[in-house]
Amino acid sequence: MPAFTSIKAKAIGIAVDQGVNMLYDDFDGNLPKVESLINKFAGSGDSINDAQLRLFNMVMGYMKDPTNNWRRLVDNIINNVDKDVVKTFVHNFFVNSVTIGGARQREVNDTEGCNCPWAILMDPTTRCNLHCNGCWAANYTNANHKDLTFEELDSIITQGKDLGTYIYLFTGGEPMVRKNDLIRLCEKHPDCFFSAFTNGTLVDEKFADEMLRVKNFMPAFSIEGFEEATDSRRGKGTFERVTHAMDILRERKLPFGASMCYTSANYDSITSDEYIQFLVDKGVLFAWIFTYMPVGLGAPVELLATAEQRAGMYDKVRKNWRNNVPIFFADFWNDGEYTGGCIAGARRYMHINAAGDVEPCAFIHYSDSNILEKTLLECYKSPLFKSYQAHQPFNSNMLRPCPLLDNPGMLSEMVHETGAKSTDYVHPEDVDELESKTQAAAAAWAEKSAPIWAASPKGRLSDRLAKETGDPNAWVKY
Repeated sequence: MPAFTSIKAKAIGIAVDQGVNMLYDDFDGNLPKVESLINKFAGSGDSINDAQLRLFNMVMGYMKDPTNNWRRLVDNIINNVDKDVVKTFVHNFFVNSVTIGGARQREVNDTEGCNCPWAILMDPTTRCNLHCNGCWAANYTNANHKDLTFEELDSIITQGKDLGTYIYLFTGGEPMVRKNDLIRLCEKHPDCFFSAFTNGTLVDEKFADEMLRVKNFMPAFSIEGFEEATDSRRGKGTFERVTHAMDILRERKLPFGASMCYTSANYDSITSDEYIQFLVDKGVLFAWIFTYMPVGLGAPVELLATAEQRAGMYDKVRKNWRNNVPIFFADFWNDGEYTGGCIAGARRYMHINAAGDVEPCAFIHYSDSNILEKTLLECYKSPLFKSYQAHQPFNSNMLRPCPLLDNPGMLSEMVHETGAKSTDYVHPEDVDELESKTQAAAAAWAEKSAPIWAASPKGRLSDRLAKETGDPNAWVKY
């Protein structure tokens, strides 16, 4: 831990634990004391940088208003989530990942000339107990199934921590097929935060008790509307089983979220007021919003969301849900302005599939490196990841961040120039053919998003700085 001494890291942890205890004891009475404690601690050295301190004080302003939506979310957490679980999350996320890990990532980036990500997404297995329409894993037969061993997963995490990454997410396949190994990883790396995108059907009372014991695992349930919408894609009975899993976790005061993939078919269901209120009532605390990508053999192109639906999601999140719904929403395509565009290729995150192929993104199944043959740092320096690094952001319109869905020709250019290969286990997909599936949607969204971006505060800033500097991406460095 070159950037931070163990004494300094311990001091940060003590301050955080003390603050959480105080807020659980008397939120309103102790909030000013916590604010003073953190500001005093930040002034004692370089433990918290200026940007983090400004963000903290902005959040403190929200917390003083009992009607503010962020305050309502925190009240919900304090009333419904185990205090020790919250302390573990705050410590591992804000102390280990953001503060300690962030400093280490910047140090490696500067010395090695590559990007070290904030989070790593891994596939423990390609196996799944469901067969969902439009999912690439549904194409795999028993003969094609892959698994990363426990030792391989453990090695990735150990290497990642050395480079400043403390956030690990699991997908697949269905990661809960390996739930015993996931708990073992939580035990071995108590300083990390773990999550999984799961269909929820394998979460039972025993696993929930294990989650409460380790305290550093938080699932995101894939649920895409009410029973008809969810079961039509995932199979009859799936909705009932996943909502039962939510009830099991809430009974134990365990936090969980939802993973919402909207398509042209389920958009109306997934954005309805009734559905969002249902998520609140079930106890969902965060929601990851994805738009459907036609990746894999036979993936139906007609499920791509229309430009009008994508704009509708933008409005729902920005103008309604973030102001009125006590859930943390992250819209991974429409929130590009907050991240400076695409976060893949190790800029903020990357993906490792169950065969060890290191990919820029969970939706970009091309690679020129394998974690079973190279170190993690060597993978970050691969030609494909360096090409991502050189091309990002892929568009000055931050509502068009994706090289595949929003910028036809960009992904194929990087794949061809680096010699990256398709990592599909069954039917390798030609990148030019893949891009042809998204060209019409990309053109429609380019037209639809242009006035939305131009009218946004950061869009106006982008236009002004581009005119002043001649650099269309100048605002990202601003």
